[in-house]
Amino acid sequence: MPLDPPPFAQHDLSPRARKILYAVISEYIASGEPVGSRTLAKKYGLDLSAASIRNVLADLEDGGYLHQPHTSAGRVPTDRAIRFFIDALIQLQALSRDEEQAIAGRFDEIASRSDVLLNSGRILSELTGTLAVVASPRPETRTLRQLRFIPLRPGELLAVLVMSDDSVDNRYITIESSLSESDLGRIHELLGDAIEGRTLAQVRELCASRLADERMAYTLRRQAFELGRQAVEGTGRGELLIAGQALLLDHPEMASVERLRDLMRALGDQQLLLDLLDRTVTTSRRTSVLVGREVGDLAGGSLSVVAAPYLDQGRVAGAIGVLGVVRMDYSRVVPMVSAAARAISAAIERAAEGRSKGDHDPRRGPL
Repeated sequence: MPLDPPPFAQHDLSPRARKILYAVISEYIASGEPVGSRTLAKKYGLDLSAASIRNVLADLEDGGYLHQPHTSAGRVPTDRAIRFFIDALIQLQALSRDEEQAIAGRFDEIASRSDVLLNSGRILSELTGTLAVVASPRPETRTLRQLRFIPLRPGELLAVLVMSDDSVDNRYITIESSLSESDLGRIHELLGDAIEGRTLAQVRELCASRLADERMAYTLRRQAFELGRQAVEGTGRGELLIAGQALLLDHPEMASVERLRDLMRALGDQQLLLDLLDRTVTTSRRTSVLVGREVGDLAGGSLSVVAAPYLDQGRVAGAIGVLGVVRMDYSRVVPMVSAAARAISAAIERAAEGRSKGDHDPRRGPL
């Protein structure tokens, strides 16, 4: 099988070394076994003798691209080699139009936003054959449509936050002195135009900025933004949805009891995985990859993460990705994760359009 490796971004290797490294990684991803010179000579059309290939393999090992698990075994690519491999593949590989449409079609019949997120992990896990993770939208990225304060008893208000997706959050707020009905009406007017259409994070920043203005001291305007700050304070992070755990356990890399224990512990730690997804996608809106030890000590550094952000109203709302063994087929997985993220974004947009076109009772005024 003649091989034409992609033009790697780094240039510290000769064309011959790059070609052999590409062959080693391709074979290792396919077999999961250490790769020897005879296998490369027979299967990859390198036009080199086994002895010449062994010399290049030794040089690659000295350069930190390969390691030899046992003296009598072949070589295995290191995280550095896999990173080298991925950086080129991500730039070059893309799904065909038919494949893209087939993936998007899996999401077409999902009607509601909550169903999109519940089903997307299962769909991606089935497509890639490994564990999939979905970070639901962080509350602070949700857009606020309306904020109202309802007096409950002296010194206590109920803050009612109506989001752009029609969901409603209620928060209890303690105040030093009671507010009259006219005061609350004025507060609603002051906050209305200022906060409508902003995310909770943006509302929090706006209120903090207005409260820092000394000219607002001891005014009803200041009290309005103080109430706004309290209403959006403490909005936390999204939830994590996991699908396909059993698929990850099928790999020989997970046969170690210690690695399996580490993996189970990690899967039970939502915060750890949310942090991992955040770290993967916060640097850009593109699909990103963390390899082996870049992930941390998770399962002994034997796992990689491929993740991409999905959007809601043009803003990053959450992330979807896969957690798999380092030797996963990145050329297939990376574009599938990208396509899944685009499909989720489109499905969320369709769900929002469906809500806006749905029946609305004109007798229902604002809260």
